[in-house]
Amino acid sequence: MAISDVVVGGEADPKSPQGFRLTLDPKIGGGLHALDLATGKIVWSAKPVPCATARTDCSPAQSAAVTTIPGVVFSSSIDGHLRRYSAATGEVLWDTDTARAFETVNGKAARGGSMDAAGPAVVNGMVFVNSGYGQ
Repeated sequence: MAISDVVVGGEADPKSPQGFRLTLDPKIGGGLHALDLATGKIVWSAKPVPCATARTDCSPAQSAAVTTIPGVVFSSSIDGHLRRYSAATGEVLWDTDTARAFETVNGKAARGGSMDAAGPAVVNGMVFVNSGYGQ
């Protein structure tokens, strides 16, 4: 199961209609636990991967649903990363940053971002993810 533990703060921002804006803690939140369904005990835990230092308003929280296939757990995060974990150990096997510009088939500009709700879908060996939540 994914762990959110997102920490939201606020700071004054005269450009915002409300006079302030929400901020995210880049060092707190995120991670995974594998549970034994019979006992509820934690089998393994994967520590969160911290946000890159160059990013602002970033959180490593993993609040989206996880997706599993045999041997693999996919989990995405508010910082825009999609990771593939070993279902046996929790080791990160693969990591891609979706919070970036993408080339599209119709030539229009596209940009990924946070993933904070639905988990990825896996169909016929392809992984599909909705990236770009406005956080």
